[in-house]
Parts: sequence; C-alpha cells; structure tokens
Amino acid sequence: MSGKPLINIQRCKGCGLCVGACPKKILEMSQDTNKQGVHYPVCKDESSCIACTFCATMCPDIAIEIIKY
Repeated sequence: MSGKPLINIQRCKGCGLCVGACPKKILEMSQDTNKQGVHYPVCKDESSCIACTFCATMCPDIAIEIIKY
C-alpha cells in the first residue's frame, strides 16, 4: 500500500516526533516556519511513503493525516 502524508503546518508545534518515527526517513523539518514561528515537517519523497501511519500516530497535535491509495 502507498500513500502520502497531509501535514497541517499551522497546527504543528515543531516537536519532530514524526521525523523520528518514519521508517522510510522521508520526513524532514522545513527551513520555513509557520505562524507560530516553528519549523514544521515536510515529506521529501511522497512516492516512498508506505502509508504506515507512524508519523500520524506519533503526532501529539494531530497535525498529520495519511491519505492511502
């Protein structure tokens, strides 16, 4: 199964737990900041997402949703 993470960058508080949880290592913290002034995660290779939902599960702010296809 494959998918892609949808990240609500304004809800994100920049903890980075999702980056560490990703088994494919396709998430990284952006150089940009959101309205809160924190760096948020971005997916650097959506085609490698296996839709495992680890990133969404680890997110304490419920800022990530996985779209499966």
